[in-house]
Amino acid sequence: MGKQPNLFSFELKKLTKLLRQYIVKIQHESFARYKDDKDKVFKVGVSGGSLPKILAQALLAPSEGPDDVIEFEKWEIFFADERAVKLDHEDSNYRLLKEELLNKIQDKQPKVHTIDESLLDNTGELAAEYAEQLVSVFARRDSVKTPTFDLLLLGCGPDGHTCSLFPGHDLLRETENWVYPIEDSPKPPARRITLSLPVVNHAHRICFVATGAGKKEVLSSVFEGGVHGDEAKGLPIALINEAAGDRVSWFVYEEAVQGVRYPRRGSL
Repeated sequence: MGKQPNLFSFELKKLTKLLRQYIVKIQHESFARYKDDKDKVFKVGVSGGSLPKILAQALLAPSEGPDDVIEFEKWEIFFADERAVKLDHEDSNYRLLKEELLNKIQDKQPKVHTIDESLLDNTGELAAEYAEQLVSVFARRDSVKTPTFDLLLLGCGPDGHTCSLFPGHDLLRETENWVYPIEDSPKPPARRITLSLPVVNHAHRICFVATGAGKKEVLSSVFEGGVHGDEAKGLPIALINEAAGDRVSWFVYEEAVQGVRYPRRGSL
């Protein structure tokens, strides 16, 4: 058996501080892969839900020293999934990230890759265009089979979904494309696009942020079998845990894993 995912659980203030430390660490690891400083870029994918608010609390906190610096100007941000709505619509993940984080960044802004609003009537074209944006960043010089994000920052639904990959959905079996359209999301709005499961699993690091006691049952199932252990094996978050192993780190409020016996980590 491979190495297991990392689980961190604390109250909010300590959790956001550790989350910041983790992101800074992964940012530095990413930059170290580049020979030339001017070429350095941190390729990040984010989802919506409660994540942007918690992310903002972590990333906008004052720096604690020269090794604790978020270099937003070197970030390229993609969306792990997005709703087929205008960018200023209340359901837009971009709007949520903009209001919670981007509008509050004091220094240079990251480069943000949004969907093409002119293609909202056709989710197939919307997904294809977004995939082309990934190609322009991840395959500038060479043909690559799967893009490799430096970090994916994801949420977790009470049903075990993440991105717009839902339990039992046909998209979980898709392996060819980087981005897929979805017309029948079990959670509204129904029309969306999402990164495919192979793309998620291929990231250098995957970070889940889960809050609230409402996640306790599904996290119990995923981490220690729980009352629905057999069912949990097919959940998107469980599939990612299994495929990515210790490349996955979970940052959760203690109440979300209360009673779960899976070992926690106290530090990075």
